[in-house]
Amino acid sequence: MCRARPDVECFNMTIDKQLPSTRTTEIDSICLKAEVIPVITIERLEDAVPLARALVEGGLTVLEVTLRTDCALDAVARMKAALPKASIGVGTVLTPAQYRQAEKVGADFVVTPGATEALYRYGVESPVPMLPGVATVSELMTGWQYGYRRFKFFPAESSGGVKAIKAFGAPIPEARFCPTGGITLDNAADYLALPNVMCVGGSWLTPKALIEAEDWDGIRDLARQAAERFHH
Repeated sequence: MCRARPDVECFNMTIDKQLPSTRTTEIDSICLKAEVIPVITIERLEDAVPLARALVEGGLTVLEVTLRTDCALDAVARMKAALPKASIGVGTVLTPAQYRQAEKVGADFVVTPGATEALYRYGVESPVPMLPGVATVSELMTGWQYGYRRFKFFPAESSGGVKAIKAFGAPIPEARFCPTGGITLDNAADYLALPNVMCVGGSWLTPKALIEAEDWDGIRDLARQAAERFHH
């Protein structure tokens, strides 16, 4: 009987060192804790802990803090100290140097908007797992060569959305994704219904107006709404 498809492991033949399979398990254990991961930008360091606590109390225990402000790394360190049972990751990681900074503050994982060979190689050696960003099949294949099996799909909505991720499943059905970028309460369910989507990331859970007003009850309510609506 003919094989239905070629063995995707053939992609790996050109890379000298690949990500161990245990790293995929580590990412799975983090992403499967919650189907929704809040994507957070911290403008004021003093907001970090109360914001994170509100999200966790609302039922979302995996958080991504983006490296878009100068206080982001300090915010992660404070969140980790205050909420040791939560999984706190660093997002918008662009270089190995930033990856090292995330390691130093105790990040549980890192997330990249895209991925370079330098990032892939660093991630293979790092004790902190990486969720690399992809937007095309070619980018997915590059990550696959390095042994990565779990990816951030970004920017999701402007890169083809649900249809694109569904199409990715034909050539590489083993890959799993966390779509981020344009995800809302209204469209998250469409992504989560796909067999190759393990969770989604969204900034709708941390609106700037509520953070500036220090409305932690409002943040908690948004988190609870998402946790109750999207649960495993």
